[in-house]
Order: sequence, then structure tokens, then C-alpha cells
Amino acid sequence: MPHRIERDFAEHYVWGAVCDGWRLVDRGDLSVIEERVPPHGAEEWHVHERARQFFYVLEGHAVMQTSQGDVALEPRTGVEIEPGLAHRFTNAGPEDVRFLVISAPSTRSDRVPA
Repeated sequence: MPHRIERDFAEHYVWGAVCDGWRLVDRGDLSVIEERVPPHGAEEWHVHERARQFFYVLEGHAVMQTSQGDVALEPRTGVEIEPGLAHRFTNAGPEDVRFLVISAPSTRSDRVPA
């Protein structure tokens, strides 16, 4: 039987010293994570060799920087990142950004520096 998933009970982790993540779905074939990036926070440039990702902004404004150009994101917008595309998620705004990142397959052990 399907079960309800609540962020408050999901596995929580901290990345980049100031960013939060909650693993909502964590399987080998699929990962769904809610993340929070504070003002001026950003990921390191990286690439996923197998995983395709979709980033969807819930709150705030962000920029997905890629080796093919930047994509501005605001609430209710998203961007798909194909395997092999160097990228990093950034928050240059004055407020937190909350977003979902959906990866298939999971990005565990599939991240290399760009």
C-alpha cells in the first residue's frame, strides 16, 4: 500500500555547510529531494555521468549555471539537466530558495567534479 511522505520525517542532511536537504524518495532508480539554499549559497560545479535531473523551484529565485549557459528560475519553473552536463545551482537573491530535485537514476556515487 502506498504511504504518505512528510518532509518533517524524511532523512535530513546538510551540504555546503549552510544548505539543507530532505530525502523524500531514495531508491536506486529514483531520487526526490527537497532542498533549501540560503542567500548567496551555491553548489560546486559537477557532472552526473548517468543521472538525469529535474530541478523545480517552489520558493525564491535561483540560477542554474551550466556549461551551455545560465537558466534563471523562479517559483513554478524548472530545468532539466541531462547526464554529462556540467552544472551548479546558485542563489544570488536575498531570500532562501526551496526546490525539488528529481534524479533518475539516483545520483549517489554518480557525481564527479566538473
